[in-house]
Amino acid sequence: MANVSVYNMEGKEVGTIELNDAVFGVKVNEHLVHMAVVQQLANNRQGTQKAKTRSEVSGGGRKPWRQKGTGHARQGSTRSPQWTGGGVVFAPVPRDYSFKLNKKEKRAALKSALTSRVGAGKLIVVDELKFDEIKTKKFQAVLDNLKVSKALVVLAENDEKVVMSARNIPAVKTALTNTINVYDILKGDTLVLTKDAVAKIEEVYA
Repeated sequence: MANVSVYNMEGKEVGTIELNDAVFGVKVNEHLVHMAVVQQLANNRQGTQKAKTRSEVSGGGRKPWRQKGTGHARQGSTRSPQWTGGGVVFAPVPRDYSFKLNKKEKRAALKSALTSRVGAGKLIVVDELKFDEIKTKKFQAVLDNLKVSKALVVLAENDEKVVMSARNIPAVKTALTNTINVYDILKGDTLVLTKDAVAKIEEVYA
């Protein structure tokens, strides 16, 4: 079990917490982590691009000139791909890029991502995040105290004051323990967890 320092909102160390190796100390499976990131990006793709093939472009019903004797190359339609205004050869059509990872793979990838943050020294545990008002400046002050600029902040419960205070900071994203994913963990450079969030993650994934 790895011991990690716990900090308060002023950035002072107020104790330590033992992280469960079943979640934060697994063997990192880079292939699964990569697959999880690719899956999320693929699932986010709209897949709505569309171009017309020669059969869909309007016009071109008649043969533009006779087959032989004109000196031109033979042509069957003015909507063939080599003509201006013609169709596209292998035109993209709307499609669904999403694919599935099974439950075990998803869990293993998430544990690997969490472990990689611990291994890189990029995991910070805060005893609590509580604000009496929605104030971006206050949230920024907490980040400054923790010496963090780009982060994913994970909360155990939805706290509107915390979430709204963080919303206008471009390099910071907030998430709940049940919405965390591999892509956000890796993209957010530093992972900031509240003590309650750690307990909840261990409860679900250990």
